[in-house]
Amino acid sequence: MPKRVLVVDDDPTQRRILEETIKQFGYNVEAVDSGGSALVALKADSAGDICLILLDLFMPDTDGMAVLSAMRSMPRKPPAIVQTAHGSIDAAIGAMRAGAVDFVVKPVSPERLEVSIKNALKIEALAGEITRMKASANGDLGLADIIAGAEAMQRVIKLGKRAAGSNIPVVIEGEPGVGKELIARAIHGEGDRKSKPFVTVSCGVVPARQIESILFGNARDKRAGKFVEADGGTLFLDEISALSLDVQAKLLRALTDGEIKPVGATQPMYVDVRLIATTNQNLIGLVQEHRFREDLYYKLNVFPVWVPPLRQRLEDAPELIRNFSARFAAEEGKRIDGLDAEATFMLQRYSWPGNIRQLENAVFRAVVLADTPMLTVNEFPQIAAHVEGYAVTVPPAPAPKDPTPRIDGPVMLGKSADSPATIHVPSSEGKDALGIPALMDSGDIRSLEAVEADMIRLAFGRYRGRMTEIAKRLGIGRSTLYRKMREIGLEARTN
Repeated sequence: MPKRVLVVDDDPTQRRILEETIKQFGYNVEAVDSGGSALVALKADSAGDICLILLDLFMPDTDGMAVLSAMRSMPRKPPAIVQTAHGSIDAAIGAMRAGAVDFVVKPVSPERLEVSIKNALKIEALAGEITRMKASANGDLGLADIIAGAEAMQRVIKLGKRAAGSNIPVVIEGEPGVGKELIARAIHGEGDRKSKPFVTVSCGVVPARQIESILFGNARDKRAGKFVEADGGTLFLDEISALSLDVQAKLLRALTDGEIKPVGATQPMYVDVRLIATTNQNLIGLVQEHRFREDLYYKLNVFPVWVPPLRQRLEDAPELIRNFSARFAAEEGKRIDGLDAEATFMLQRYSWPGNIRQLENAVFRAVVLADTPMLTVNEFPQIAAHVEGYAVTVPPAPAPKDPTPRIDGPVMLGKSADSPATIHVPSSEGKDALGIPALMDSGDIRSLEAVEADMIRLAFGRYRGRMTEIAKRLGIGRSTLYRKMREIGLEARTN
């Protein structure tokens, strides 16, 4: 279900005015006439869809303060904005101390109310992102922490809850970038093993000659494998289809008997591991091509969970964007209030082939580009270029000291004989010593993501892994740099 604002007011006229006003802001609204009804709504199964409560302080029977007091013991509670009449500022201050995030004085203007709602949701989004990041790191991430308003994602959450109650292997299927690892962590965090390790292995990244030692250990090197590290907890294998048939055979034995044999060992070891695997491949197709063991397929495919692509759950996009923008704004030290209506409409018309990972990166770039608190179409040039009816105007840049090619005006699609094939980076001696390809072999322009990855690698080598210096030269925060390095498989040096 879509997120909604809960309006609580015993005055029917005021309640209708607030309901219609908030709908005009673009939010869904549920209105109730008493504090008791509000508590019923907050305790219902659908309470997770309430993103904010607008609460009248003075009502008969259960008043606003009683509602705030009851909300303290709720595991998940939306931010609350209280309404008060003139002369009741002391009561409003008391409500803030009781947990409200803001107060408005009746009769509140639409402009003041909209600002208050946006600020409350922005604070909640940042708090939610921080909570999710901490929970993921601590193994406490649950399925309720995942943004899943779309019906297709609700099915994922229901399956995830069933999987969490068992120790059977789980295969999470879906396109790259849909958040399969997040679902895996949430399943782990919901189950009995949540206090135990959650160990990840990216099967498609580790060289084939090393994967067996990494998974099962190496007796000669006295290296404990990932199965041993995950003993008692969960082993997460990302892109399991990349494993060789020999390793698949050993994996099947580990799942069937709980028995592993490190490379070079003479005796097997026994481990207690719950396996969660992901794939973006058609495993049954790989079985038919004899690239994936049939017996392992049936062992794993007991509980498949398919995560839909972002284009099939676009109603979740606004909340995802709100959470991403809140986090990146905090990292970059910027004030971002949200997206304007035109930008929101445009982003929901895009197909997002890179799914949530692409959306996250697009929002990050938008926050970096933003010169105003409101994100507009101009902050999403790479998306606007692919949505019919949109053009992005890039303001002219100041003339550089050294003459280099520059593109001004509207962003255009297509090829040009005058377009530079390489982005040149002058060396410290002033010579054009370094270059990052701007075009692919086909002549098409490379994606900003690929160029950005090359620039990070270039800076990493040029400044010899000094993270503070690299972040400074790239103009980004250290936490952002670490995240981007993880995404491109670059490890920070420890010395």
